[in-house]
Amino acid sequence: MTKEYKTIIEISGPLIFIEKTEPVGYGELVNINLPDGSSKRGQVLDTSADIVAVQVFEGTGGLNEESGVVFTGETIKLPVSKDMLGRILSGSGEPLDGGPRIVPEDRIDVNGASMNPYSRMPPEEFIQTGISTIDGTNTLVRGQKLPIFSGSGLPHNEIALQIARQAKVPGSEEAFAVVFAAMGITNEEAQYFMEDFEKTGALERAVVFLNLADDPAVERIITPRMALTAAEYLAYEHDMHVLVILTDITNYCEALRQMGAAREEVPGRRGYPGYMYTDLASLYERAGVIKGRKGSVTQFSILTMPGDDITHPIPDLSGYITEGQIVVSRELHRKGIYPPINVLPSLSRLMNSGIGAGKTRDDHKAVSDQMYAGYAEGRDLRGLVAIVGKEALSERDQRILEFADLFEDRFVRQGRNEDRSIEDTLNVAWSILSELPEALLTRVDNKFIEKYHPAHKKSN
Repeated sequence: MTKEYKTIIEISGPLIFIEKTEPVGYGELVNINLPDGSSKRGQVLDTSADIVAVQVFEGTGGLNEESGVVFTGETIKLPVSKDMLGRILSGSGEPLDGGPRIVPEDRIDVNGASMNPYSRMPPEEFIQTGISTIDGTNTLVRGQKLPIFSGSGLPHNEIALQIARQAKVPGSEEAFAVVFAAMGITNEEAQYFMEDFEKTGALERAVVFLNLADDPAVERIITPRMALTAAEYLAYEHDMHVLVILTDITNYCEALRQMGAAREEVPGRRGYPGYMYTDLASLYERAGVIKGRKGSVTQFSILTMPGDDITHPIPDLSGYITEGQIVVSRELHRKGIYPPINVLPSLSRLMNSGIGAGKTRDDHKAVSDQMYAGYAEGRDLRGLVAIVGKEALSERDQRILEFADLFEDRFVRQGRNEDRSIEDTLNVAWSILSELPEALLTRVDNKFIEKYHPAHKKSN
């Protein structure tokens, strides 16, 4: 018979401390029986010979020293089934859509098994998001982890939903699914997400986890692990290619900081726990392609940079662990450009392995380099114009300056429901490059100019 302990000595925020227990495992699930007959769930956060610290999922309201604590001997497990597709669940895996509980094919530990580096395959298959600034200049590759660095008030949620709707592997008939996990969002945002998924039909191939702002911080720490466990199950048991979208990693890190403060840990940079790098790595590193398995897990994690500060610990540590970043620009947003993605500080480190002949198109790399170089020079010239005026520029510089405006207006700007194929994206790029004299296209091979330049196409 499972033993019940009534030895709570302290209740502090979301934590309770129990003494005089038998040996208890780290991460073990706990049932807490309240004096009024109700019960709550918790998880062992710290264990020693003298005292066990338990974090309570539903909050510690109503608990007192008379409450009974039962250690179950199990860790948190997610009930998984292919029937999860099309469902909207809470951050702890409970149905939010009015549907029945999931009848599990299996129950899997949410902490996952670490992936052996030797068994990882190098990512090399292109994923099309339908957004030109990602597909054209910062290409996402299957198995990659590519975060979106945004700021408060910027449309990162709209970008996330657009990617969830449009993402696909072109020319492939393989099963593709999206796992979408939102952490610390408001009820209004949750309604927006649910309506968009249902209205657009994207829900049919998606599993959605929603952790609300008024849910316990403890649940926020579990939510991304629930989502990644569901993704790994669909990828490695059902051979699906899964795109995981996590928003907002900043809310997740705030929950880590809150739990660290409740445990009276010695804080690290800006009050975040010193182990935040390792903790974030335990999420990001669950993306990849495994040798001998048909499925894959690709990750888009969205984080809002506090104060738009890219050196803040959260984006800083994320940049070390992940394979690049997509940066959302407040300046472009103020200009009314959607999606306001600034390609200059953005980077996809795996882009070159996922593009080219047979994957996207043979001219992709050259076009991307030329667009980037032209836009970077044009942005620099804007600063010069503010000092000396446009009339002081040479004709060449004026053409480059106009190119930067065209780049933002025709390449970056697109509709919220506009799904551009990689062909469309490259054709838009060529139409903008054709506004420059051919002598300025120094990064594009002549064979590509003859094959794809609109002026040459007409003459052919």
